[in-house]
Amino acid sequence: MRKIKFNFNKAVLILAGLILNCCLMAQIDPFRPDFNKPKEIEGLHLVWNDEFNIDGKPDSSVWRYEKGFVRNNELQWYQPQNAFCKGGVLLIEGRKERIKNPGYVAGSSDWKRKRESAEFTSSSIQTRGHKQWQFGRFEIRVRIDTSMGAWPAIWTLGIDGQWPSNGEIDIMEFYRIKNIPTILANVAWGAGERFKAKWDSEKTPLSNFTKNDPDWVKKFHIWRMDWNEDSIKLFIDDVIINTTSLSETFNPDGFNPFKQPHYLLLNLALGENGGNPSSAIFPIRYEIDYVRVYQKN
Repeated sequence: MRKIKFNFNKAVLILAGLILNCCLMAQIDPFRPDFNKPKEIEGLHLVWNDEFNIDGKPDSSVWRYEKGFVRNNELQWYQPQNAFCKGGVLLIEGRKERIKNPGYVAGSSDWKRKRESAEFTSSSIQTRGHKQWQFGRFEIRVRIDTSMGAWPAIWTLGIDGQWPSNGEIDIMEFYRIKNIPTILANVAWGAGERFKAKWDSEKTPLSNFTKNDPDWVKKFHIWRMDWNEDSIKLFIDDVIINTTSLSETFNPDGFNPFKQPHYLLLNLALGENGGNPSSAIFPIRYEIDYVRVYQKN
């Protein structure tokens, strides 16, 4: 049998090189979708995720669509065609196109009926009736379009009660406040008057991010919520933006809407708080790389 000489130093160098290559491969390019497996988090386990690594429509057993004019006097007509999976992301497109309003009533004072047509379209999808969670860590990696008129959001609503008494958590909103591009992290609950909310809202000018990173809006970022029995904490890229104590979120009737299951919504609105989109370059793109929900072991 031929004797094989073992070079320990060379073996160490090879092993170090392999480890370095693995680390480099595991590095996440902020400009591209992340195809790595969901990370493990100590003390938590992954209860549900959608990586959107398919081509075609999002999973109909999880996601359902809002349709037509829905809320806030927004300009867009919501339709399923504007949400589709491609290249590892869920892409929601805002488009400039005219859609006739089948509910149009001449002379109506109802904003949903007095418009003969919509000049813009987009999509809003949600897990209502399919997936809901009470407490946990939510991580959503997205790239937002900050064009004039764009109003992308990641948010949740409680399953019981009329808004806002059912509770709303805005993990991420982007729109303009007094014409200043702003990222918001909000929690809302009932204030005693119908359709009037009490808000715990944090507003961060977009310039706070772009002054340190001129490419910030070109990159994917992770919006995160840590929600437990005591508080809701909202983060961007692991930097805490807002903390709400659940000792303060009771509706006047004593019900706490954040101690019930919530479902998730992803949408791209156009107009109203987003501003006038008529000068924007279309399509406006909102890209969701993944949604991951962890809960305690």
